[in-house]
Amino acid sequence: MPEAPRRRLLVCAAGFYPLLIHRAGLIRALQDQGYEVVAAAPQGRGEEELRQMGVQTEVLPFNPRGMSPIADFILLRRFRALFRRVKPAAFMAFTVKPNIYGAAAARRAGIVSLNNISGLGRVFVERTLLTRLVERLYRWGFKRSCVVFFENRDDEHLFLIRKIVRSDQAMPLPGAGVDLDQFVPTAAAREEGEPFTFLLAARLLWHKGVRQFVEAARAIRAEQADTRFRILGFIEPRGRDSVPESELHRWAREGVIDYAGGTTDVRPIIAAADCVVLPTFYREGVPRILMEAAAMAKPVIATDMPGCRDAVDDGVTGLICSPRSTESLTEAMRAMLRLGSNRRGDMGREAWAKLERQFDEELVGRAYVDALHRCGVGTSDKRS
Repeated sequence: MPEAPRRRLLVCAAGFYPLLIHRAGLIRALQDQGYEVVAAAPQGRGEEELRQMGVQTEVLPFNPRGMSPIADFILLRRFRALFRRVKPAAFMAFTVKPNIYGAAAARRAGIVSLNNISGLGRVFVERTLLTRLVERLYRWGFKRSCVVFFENRDDEHLFLIRKIVRSDQAMPLPGAGVDLDQFVPTAAAREEGEPFTFLLAARLLWHKGVRQFVEAARAIRAEQADTRFRILGFIEPRGRDSVPESELHRWAREGVIDYAGGTTDVRPIIAAADCVVLPTFYREGVPRILMEAAAMAKPVIATDMPGCRDAVDDGVTGLICSPRSTESLTEAMRAMLRLGSNRRGDMGREAWAKLERQFDEELVGRAYVDALHRCGVGTSDKRS
């Protein structure tokens, strides 16, 4: 009896690199279940690495941050053309514009749509006219989506109470997950007498709390000069929210922070840190850096924001501080220093146990495969 054909899935995000970094484990899990994966995104780095994983790529031009209705209408038409060309059995989206316009185009094409809310950014922090517009767009896009995954409980609750999604569509998801074979607990970061190191690893955007981190660093270093503060992240394209490269180098010359540049492998930098800090005031999904820190048994400091609340148990796996507050962040850093190495080690071990229990990458792959079957997109062509 001939084997059943493999089913084709189209995955889409704001770039190939985010798919590679955040969704590689999911893609491999889908391939292991016999699915053929096609990735669509604007042109950029990460495309060749995805091809090496056996993923077909399709360049889909769009500006993830653009606000032009004309450009969005063109994107809708491009999605329709993409669906006609690729003929996927299901469409899976991970960022705002693919979620809205891709899901709408999939509905018209009769293609199963599975969407992922991996954080709501700045738009949903306060309710504005823009928030109401985006809510209407999401409601329109998700009208016939089979499943809408939510990476944290706050976002799921918000979309349900505002009737953006139905209860039969909403499904929780443990973030993007972490590969526990790649991220493993590390030994103590420093020898006796070496400085205690706080690490901020994030996109270099003001809304990630970069200014608050630097101001807290000044305050702590005035009290304890041998404390080190490192910032890791690629320079973002110029924009209102982007931290200028000149500012980073000015802070480094001042001696407040060390700027470690950007890297595709954060593990050595996390390993060398004593505490990972994310003072974001975005509505995150579940921040990947907090999961990676937990996988390496590092205590963390994060803000009381959606996503961070899912990743950190205050006083158990790390400390929670108030968003936008330099004073609260500074006090959390002082508290972390006062805990001592044994208590911080306990926090790191608790963080690892929570990560293994809730955020293992295998749980994410399993949730997607189950959802595909639920939506009628199954396959009998599993690899051995």
